Amino acid sequence: MTINETDNSQALLTEHSPRADWMALAPDVFKAMIRLDTAAKGGVDTTLLNLVKVRASQINHCAFCLDMHSKDALAAGESVERIVQLNAWTESQHFYTAKEIAAIELTEAVTVLTDGFVSDAVYAKAASEFEDTELVYLISVIVAINAFNRFGVSTRMVPGHYTPGAAH
Repeated sequence: MTINETDNSQALLTEHSPRADWMALAPDVFKAMIRLDTAAKGGVDTTLLNLVKVRASQINHCAFCLDMHSKDALAAGESVERIVQLNAWTESQHFYTAKEIAAIELTEAVTVLTDGFVSDAVYAKAASEFEDTELVYLISVIVAINAFNRFGVSTRMVPGHYTPGAAH
C-alpha cells in the first residue's frame, strides 16, 4: 500500500504538483541560500537549530520545510513529543529550556513582523540567554529558514519525499 492508497472509505487525496523547480531554474540563488544556511547554522547548537527551523516552518505553513526539518530533528535525536508540542509551546514550556524558549520567541518575532519590529522585551530575553555572536548566528538561522519557507510555499514544494542525510 502506498501513501495515497488505503481502503476506499479512507483514500488520501492526490499529491499536488509543484509550481516551479526553483532550485533548478535559479541554481545560483539556491547555491547562495545553501551558503547562507551553512554559514548561519555553524554558530547554533543542532537541537536549537532544528527547533527554530521547525517552528518557523509551522508559522509559515511550509509543509516541505516542516517535513524536512522534523525528520532532521528526529534523526538528530529530538523527541517526537517536543516536536509535536512546539506548535503549542506557550502551554507546554516545561518541555523546553529557558534558552530554547528565548529562541522560539525570537523565531516567532522575526518570522511574524506584523508589528513592524522585534520587541525590546523579546530581544532582551534572547540576549540574556545567548552570547552576542551566538545571538547573531541565531538570527541568521531564523532569516535563512524564513527565506527557504517563502520559496517553499510560493513554488508549492511537495512534502513527504525528504530523507535525512540525503543531498538536498
